[in-house]
Amino acid sequence: MKASFFENIYNHQNIKKGDYKNIIDSHTKVTFSKNEIVLNEHKISNAYYLIKKGLFRSYVIDYKGNEITTDFFGPNDILIEVASLFLRIPSKETIQALTDCEVYKITFNDFQKLYTTIEGFTEWGRNWMSHQLFLAKHRAVNMHIQSASQRYINLVQEKPQIIKEAPLKHIATYLGVTDTSLSRIRKEVFSET
Repeated sequence: MKASFFENIYNHQNIKKGDYKNIIDSHTKVTFSKNEIVLNEHKISNAYYLIKKGLFRSYVIDYKGNEITTDFFGPNDILIEVASLFLRIPSKETIQALTDCEVYKITFNDFQKLYTTIEGFTEWGRNWMSHQLFLAKHRAVNMHIQSASQRYINLVQEKPQIIKEAPLKHIATYLGVTDTSLSRIRKEVFSET
């Protein structure tokens, strides 16, 4: 595996070139098959994954028993259930592979070793977490201030892999609309282009 994949994800000016060997050595290549469950609801996460190829989703079961997609993860993303991994609590989400996937796994214990021994890695972790909080807040606000059509257009522009590879029912729940509404939105958007 070329270091550039890891350097792209763990990108911080204070991580020294020599530190990347320790970072890379802390990861193990893993594959998941389409529809395979990576983490089940009510289980404690013990690792996170750097995605080399493939598409994943996280989802919850709502009070009516429906699956609601909470996020999608694709190449160069970090596949993680943050609360479960770092607070050591059972996950409220399930994580599932939507395609055949190739990832690089790092266990919680190996992450902790890197976090406490590589200064730049610690700073990278803080920056990454801050950015994730910003993205979560941004998405939560947009669910209230944007129309479903605008949310769909943003998804097409920002994450086209999801549109190409995820089942429509998962995209619909992620956008907070019904399958029927999503079909109508797609027709409207495509007729305008």
